[in-house]
Amino acid sequence: MLEFMNPQQFDQVFSIMEHSFPIDEYRTYAEQKCLLDNPKYKLYTLPDTQNSQISAFVSIWQFSDFAYIEHFAVSAAARCQGLGSSILNEIKHILSCQICLEVELPKTDLAKRRIAFYKRNGFALNDYPYIQPALSKGRHPLPLLLMTTDGTITPDRFAYIKTTLYQHVYNISPSDINTYLG
Repeated sequence: MLEFMNPQQFDQVFSIMEHSFPIDEYRTYAEQKCLLDNPKYKLYTLPDTQNSQISAFVSIWQFSDFAYIEHFAVSAAARCQGLGSSILNEIKHILSCQICLEVELPKTDLAKRRIAFYKRNGFALNDYPYIQPALSKGRHPLPLLLMTTDGTITPDRFAYIKTTLYQHVYNISPSDINTYLG
């Protein structure tokens, strides 16, 4: 069962993040920790009660009519046990709104498997051009795709979600947002 992250667990969460994502897909330690003060940002953990460790975590941005899963990872020791699907089902129940997340382009076997996993768990792939802005200084923007619950989305809904993410998650100023909206 998921729990809100206890601030003392942040180091464990960040360690899982570092081992689960390429460096361009997460912020620096200090920047990531600062997000804990943002009321739109929530971190949930799945504790492993046998060893006081975290088995998995999911970070979510909650907006008025949708939620964005920014990071979702299962620790290496807890993989291949069906935890990912269980966590997604629980998150869908907790949020009861449309959920979106970013995935890599389906160019590698791993990216294709990840997309298939999300499809099996009720997400649809939206084939609109999307760039994740650089998360930190020295990091790079990434071409990604958005997946959403409740089926594929219209171009207008995509533009709305993309603009919301750029403004609130990536802190792109309104004057610079057109650079990414293309």
